[in-house]
Amino acid sequence: MRLKYGCNPHQAYASAEPLTEGTRPLEVLNGTPSIINLLDALNAWQLAAEAGEALGLPAAASFKHVSPAGAAVAVELPAELSRAYEVEGRELTPAALAYVRARGADPKSSFGDFVALSTPVDQSTADFLKGVISDGIVAPDYDSAALKTLAAKKGGSFIVMKADPGFIPPERETREIYGMRLVQDRNNRVITLDDLASVVTGELTDAARRDLVLGLITLKYTQSNSVGYALDGQMIGIGAGQQSRVDCTKLAGAKADVWHMGRHPRVLGLRFKKGVRRQDRINWRVRFIEGDLTTSEQAAFNDVLEQPKPALGSEEKRDWAAKLNGVSMVSDGFIPFRDNIDHCAKHGVSFIAQPGGSARDDDVNAACEEYGITMVHSGIRLFHH
Repeated sequence: MRLKYGCNPHQAYASAEPLTEGTRPLEVLNGTPSIINLLDALNAWQLAAEAGEALGLPAAASFKHVSPAGAAVAVELPAELSRAYEVEGRELTPAALAYVRARGADPKSSFGDFVALSTPVDQSTADFLKGVISDGIVAPDYDSAALKTLAAKKGGSFIVMKADPGFIPPERETREIYGMRLVQDRNNRVITLDDLASVVTGELTDAARRDLVLGLITLKYTQSNSVGYALDGQMIGIGAGQQSRVDCTKLAGAKADVWHMGRHPRVLGLRFKKGVRRQDRINWRVRFIEGDLTTSEQAAFNDVLEQPKPALGSEEKRDWAAKLNGVSMVSDGFIPFRDNIDHCAKHGVSFIAQPGGSARDDDVNAACEEYGITMVHSGIRLFHH
């Protein structure tokens, strides 16, 4: 398969070939993918398929640069999230619901994403995708009308891939880098609810079990080091590719805070002038939450509002942040110091799953007991590079 180009346009030659003649995990139905598109599709499809299988619900992933910006399963949206995700009054099938949640977690990062769905794509999902900025999609199948809608997106260049759910990958993977061939066993460790059996402190709820499994599967396909926060069947903050684990914890927590602030009445109460596009409304809400608008940005923001609004105050943000609770946190490697617990406790974390095995496990567990956080040792490291 000849690809559009490699990681960059100046890497003009790029191709992808199946290791075994006649078998491949996916086929291209529309558009011409680059290497990054293909890497996103392969990783995103595995994440969505595994999450769907593990939790028995339609699952979706929103990928950017070979890590998920969001992932979710089909759980009904409360009214405030329907407003925040701008799907109020819209009929959403389970597949569409899963993707709306996945994309809504971090819409700034999901801008121009690659989409994966564990179930066939229906017209409801295609109609939603038609109105967002995205590069492509991979799914096990498509309704004929949905395929026609998606193939017409981006002037006909939108990438549509069909995955083979029955594809069995080789037991070993090979990568060639700078004259070296690297070979390893494929990470075929299946994550299930049984991996949450070792509860070290506290107790688990059924909702936490679902969110922790979703989080562990998500981090299995996230650039390491990584930490993720999940709530109500969706990831709400992912901190990926940081050298320090506590930086992952802080980054994921900051994203979770922005997601939570998106439900604040003053954010939902912003009234935009007629004609302001959906993506622009979403972007302005995020900038309003972040609050560090430049003088020119503030002028542009005021220009798109029916009536200018004062910025969110630090006390107002702090009071709203304190209402976030029941969040599940996952880590792809062991938590080495209690500072991770001190920081995640500021972001509503009530449940944690991590491999365990640190020399300071006792300190970390003691911190969880101080904050009333349930700790699970999964025994599984999930580094991904």
